[in-house]
Amino acid sequence: MPASRTERLLNLLIALLNTKYGLRRSELRKTVYRDAYGNEASFGRMFERDKTDLRKFGFEVETLTDLGWSEDDPATTRYRIGKESNRLPDVQLGPEEWTVLLLASQLWERAALGTAAQSALRKLQATGGMTDVQLPAGVQPRIRPAGQTFDDLVAAIHAKHPVIFTYLAGSTGNEEQRSVEPWGLGSRFGHWYLVGYDRIRKETRHFRLSRFTSAVSVQERDQFTPPRDFNVRQELERLPELPLRTAVVDVRAGRLLALRRRAVAQDEAGQDSVPEPEAGSDRLILQYRDPEVLAEELASYGPDALAVAPPELVDAARRRLRAAADFSAAPVPEYRFSDAAARPVRPRTSEDQLKRMLQLVPFLVHNQGLHIQDVADRFGISRKELENDLQILICSGLPEGYPDDLLDIQWDDDHVYITQDLDLTKPVRFTVEEASALLTGLETLNGLPDVAEGGALESVTLKLLAAAGEEGLHAASVAGPEVAPADAATHALVRQAIESRAQLNLTYFSPQRDSVSVRDVDPLRLYSLDNTWYLEAYCHSVEGLRNFRLDRIQEVHANGRPAAPRATPAQGVPAKLFTARDDDTTVTVQLTRQGRGLADDYYAERTAELNDGGLVADIRFGNTDWLPMFVAQHGGFVRILAPAEHAEAASTWLAAALARYDG
Repeated sequence: MPASRTERLLNLLIALLNTKYGLRRSELRKTVYRDAYGNEASFGRMFERDKTDLRKFGFEVETLTDLGWSEDDPATTRYRIGKESNRLPDVQLGPEEWTVLLLASQLWERAALGTAAQSALRKLQATGGMTDVQLPAGVQPRIRPAGQTFDDLVAAIHAKHPVIFTYLAGSTGNEEQRSVEPWGLGSRFGHWYLVGYDRIRKETRHFRLSRFTSAVSVQERDQFTPPRDFNVRQELERLPELPLRTAVVDVRAGRLLALRRRAVAQDEAGQDSVPEPEAGSDRLILQYRDPEVLAEELASYGPDALAVAPPELVDAARRRLRAAADFSAAPVPEYRFSDAAARPVRPRTSEDQLKRMLQLVPFLVHNQGLHIQDVADRFGISRKELENDLQILICSGLPEGYPDDLLDIQWDDDHVYITQDLDLTKPVRFTVEEASALLTGLETLNGLPDVAEGGALESVTLKLLAAAGEEGLHAASVAGPEVAPADAATHALVRQAIESRAQLNLTYFSPQRDSVSVRDVDPLRLYSLDNTWYLEAYCHSVEGLRNFRLDRIQEVHANGRPAAPRATPAQGVPAKLFTARDDDTTVTVQLTRQGRGLADDYYAERTAELNDGGLVADIRFGNTDWLPMFVAQHGGFVRILAPAEHAEAASTWLAAALARYDG
């Protein structure tokens, strides 16, 4: 019986690492592959694929030939892997540098770069040993990437594959197919942009991810060469901000307080062709820059708001509502939930397992005796998955297969020890994704109060650049958003209250309830999604944990009382935007491939894969009145399947909104 792909690659790696002279293909076939892979031609193809896979993991396979012979002769060609060329250099960090690095690694919580950042962090822990550090009190900045589209584009950028997608052109308002060489991905003006070479128009273009109207198709059989010294942040800094424009919006009387606060003085000029508002509606004049952004907000308000002018805003809002209504009316696909709890929406592969095991061995070498559950938690997997990894590892080793030639790992007493490591004591060097995740995260922290000060941020960046080598140069292809809080005074006051354990009194606006309330809260921690900051606190009004957006806090001051000692943050780092309660309603939703990232954003409890790349997910909602807004906001990426009454309510609400646009 042939070994699994993971086990085969691991055995091949160990064999090539532990030979000085090199091994011939015939020797490898007999000892590693055990003559189990067909004739010589088919074995040769598999061996070439395996060498390519090892290179992807950072191991360069050297080819050696006897003097006077050609590499084409397998009888005289030998293979090996140098022991130092592929290893991550030792990186010694002080407590302040570890503090900054931990913050940077936590930025990418639920994107592919989040996995890469944690992977890179484990490698550093295995080389330098992380000292006990104290993170800034209650401060957890996070970046919110643009869902599956973001992950697909990052993978294409690093692999240098062109992409094809359908795009809503801002200049014409038409959907057009684009074929692009993706050079970089960055955030500007609160939006994610792709910068690349448009093969159809034969020039460099910028594409806003929110205008993608299809999934990204990566052309894996094609490759391109990006410009030397390309830096996406510098490229996007040259992108001008859209001009300020004026919109006419009718709002139901007594509704949408937040929108009303943004209204400006009415200007009758240019409104001769605009019809009078309906009875029971108030006319607002709003300023905006991007019609798609305002249209997304207006669509989420459903029949309570009607875009009146300009026409492109009206069309954008109607299009989102129509897409949501059409998706809600589509046939329900067949699906089946697995018995296991929901996992990250990106399925784990054999590549993930091998990459994890290559980190596991040096991690165990430098952290002897850890409890097996602690090890599993460090790697973000279940205990069963970890035990499966360990079972493969203890069966892996040098081709001879003698006891001393195998990895020796023991965990009989639930504490894991490794006594034979076969020279896998150092982790492999950073991949492009790992270097990009950490270095981009460090650059993003530049604007964060109390973190950018001092030399720790600069010194850890220089050390990582040196350790990453050539792979670190690719970090310039991704640029995160600014994470500095818009209201620095409120941020500083709340942080001081967290540090001193002081209770706060808030005057807070809730858009879901369209009301203002006054609350006493025990502040627990601050966290962000890009530059939108949230306060997690124990609210005495509802006697539970709640999250408050700082830009919706109208007034805040310490009320003179200490925070209650029973108040503790919700489990998990970073903090969760939504805190589950026993009386929440479980809602089954269908997500398209573009919208499947919402399953992670809203902490789905279980998921079912669909043939078209979408998902069905069970998500808990505390306020079901908000569900129609949720469906409309995402304009055809999500719909409600159950409970039936909520699905029907959303459809009715969408129909009422469309009826206003259709006259």
